[in-house]
Amino acid sequence: MSDWLDPSRRRAVEELYSAHGETALPIHLVGSDTAIDAIAGLTTAQRAWLTANGFQSAIPKRQIGLPAADGTLAGIALAIGAGETGEPCGPSDLLVGQVAQSCRPGCYSLAGKVTNVSLAAVAWGLGAYRFGNYKSPPQTSTVARLRLPEGVDAASVAAIVEATWLGRDLINTPASDLGPAELEAAAAALAARHGADIEVTVGDDLLDRKFPMIHAVGRASTRPPRLIDMTWSKPGGSASAPRLTLVGKGICFDTGGLDIKPASGMLLMKKDMGGAAVALSLAHMIMSHGLDVRLRVLIAAAENSIDGNAFRPSDVLMSRAGLTVEVGNTDAEGRLVLADALALADEEGPDMLLCFATLTGAARVALGPDLPALFTDDAALADVLVDAGERVGDPMWRMPLWRGYDRNLDSEVADMGNVSDGPFAGAITAALFLRRFVGKARQFAHFDLYGWRPSPRALGPKGGEPQTARAIFEALRSEGGLL
Repeated sequence: MSDWLDPSRRRAVEELYSAHGETALPIHLVGSDTAIDAIAGLTTAQRAWLTANGFQSAIPKRQIGLPAADGTLAGIALAIGAGETGEPCGPSDLLVGQVAQSCRPGCYSLAGKVTNVSLAAVAWGLGAYRFGNYKSPPQTSTVARLRLPEGVDAASVAAIVEATWLGRDLINTPASDLGPAELEAAAAALAARHGADIEVTVGDDLLDRKFPMIHAVGRASTRPPRLIDMTWSKPGGSASAPRLTLVGKGICFDTGGLDIKPASGMLLMKKDMGGAAVALSLAHMIMSHGLDVRLRVLIAAAENSIDGNAFRPSDVLMSRAGLTVEVGNTDAEGRLVLADALALADEEGPDMLLCFATLTGAARVALGPDLPALFTDDAALADVLVDAGERVGDPMWRMPLWRGYDRNLDSEVADMGNVSDGPFAGAITAALFLRRFVGKARQFAHFDLYGWRPSPRALGPKGGEPQTARAIFEALRSEGGLL
């Protein structure tokens, strides 16, 4: 999938929504406190049908078609619970995504207990996503459209959905078709769409421009590593708008290097560029909505491969920040490439610096696949982010940057090691490593995410997911938000 942001993909998103006034079949959202007899708009026969089929409004996600007198489909009933049963968390309106992925083609509208129509509309688009590019013939979603009521910003809804689809497409694409150069192409396509500037440093030029750890991690691959640097400001925006910098881990495939992973550990390593996908997805949302920020996106893109020139355990690497790092494990490469990118980002002292990475298995053990770990010293920032995630069903959980574990990074021969020599607090230790390369940024947060949905859910099928992108965008655009 090389034509990133293909206009047909954008049209596919836009086709999910219908203009106000088109005839549509109702989707009755039924709360847990609503008896079948109290569901508005149903005939006596339809209520009898629900009863005969054991429909219970108290069981969230229960869905059933409603027949017309002639036997055709007259609508759908969806049990949404008591208001907090979305997927993987959040308002019940998110369960609308379940209908989008299961109903037949046609036009539908929302009826009944709708709290946030715009959020439900976004859920519709997320639930409708399919990745069928490698099927023969290529598979696309059957087009079921949602009629948006007056007052809903259709362009905003479509932009959020398209940005999420972009992140999913990037993560789902196999490494055979998504290496560092293709990740650069995706960033370039996004820059072209929004009039952003982009600069890329490739291969041995990384050494000349002082990105030695990105070079070290990627030098064994036949596909050269690179640093992608994209900048954008709102046309006509304020010259003093806040500086927001996003840094993404773009390891397009991770063998583990000389500390090679077992076969089972490599099966999902096409998603090790999930942090870069989040950064690009969030950037797409920001630029599409014209937020008044000075945006910078830095992606450290590389493939951690094995060859005679691969970096080795016990090697000592120089970083852009001038700190030396002893390599305790070549499979802890993500933090190395991020360190160089973070050092560059920090040099201009941004108002907010956010780092995204599929970084540690320890975070998954602690919080599972649905819940990215958030690391920040700023409690107020954490509260805003967690609250925004709960509002839109894109959760995260704050974990401690506990200084007591700084000793885990001690090295006898260098300024620091890249891993602890013990089995504990792996995610915290990795976050503390990254924190050492940030000093000037006014606010800093690191997100250790899985980037993958292990099984189909209401908000999308099994596969890639740019976790935290929608939550952070919600926090950025909300009144009294992050910046």
